[in-house]
Amino acid sequence: MASIAALLTALLRRRQNLHMVTGSAWQAPLEMAVFSTAIGWCGLVWGEQGLVGAQLPEGDAARTRARLSRRFGHAAEAPPSVAVQAVIDAIIRLTSGEKADLAFAALDLQAVPAFNPQVYALARAIPPGETRTYGEIAADLGDRNLARAVGRALGENPIPIVIPCHRVLGAGARIGGFSANDGAATKARLLAIEGARTSAAPSLFDDAATFSIAPSTRRP
Repeated sequence: MASIAALLTALLRRRQNLHMVTGSAWQAPLEMAVFSTAIGWCGLVWGEQGLVGAQLPEGDAARTRARLSRRFGHAAEAPPSVAVQAVIDAIIRLTSGEKADLAFAALDLQAVPAFNPQVYALARAIPPGETRTYGEIAADLGDRNLARAVGRALGENPIPIVIPCHRVLGAGARIGGFSANDGAATKARLLAIEGARTSAAPSLFDDAATFSIAPSTRRP
C-alpha cells in the first residue's frame, strides 16, 4: 500500500508541475499577445526559439490575458514579431473556416516531457479537416499499446490549435478530451469548423466528399 501511495503522489506531483509551467522554465524572456477570432479571444506566448504556449478561446481579452499570465508568470505583452503575426493570421483564418496550415510555426518544446514532441510532430502532420485516432498515432510510434500515453501527451499540449490535438480522436471516432478551454466542446467546434467528423458514418445530409477520417477506417 505504501508503494502505491508513493507512486500516486509522484504522478500527482508530475501532473501539477506540468500544469504550473511558468516563464522560469525558459532562460530568455517570454512575450505574449491576445487577439480576437471567430471562436473567441485567443492568445500566444513566445520566446527566442518559438511559441511556448497558446490559450483559446475566452469571452474577452482580459480573461485570455489572465489565463496566460497564470501559466507563464513573467511573460510581457508585446507586439507580435513578423513570424508570430503570421501564426496569428493563420489561426484567425483557420477558425473562420479556411484550410489554413499552421505547420510552419516554430515551437519551443523544451519544457515538455521527452516523449511528447514525437506525438506532437505526428499531430501536426494531420491536415485541417482530417482526423486520426490515438491508436493510429501510437502505431506510428511503433506500439499501439502507447495509445494511452499518446492521449496523455496530447492532454498536456501547451500550444493547442498550433499543435492540432483536436484532430486526434478516440477509438470509434469518439471526441476524446482537449487541453484548451471548454475541453471537448471546443474540440468539437474546431472540428466542425474544419469540416471534419467525429463519427465514421456520414449523416443523411452530408456530402461524403466533405468529411474524412484519415488515414484509414481501422480503429484501436
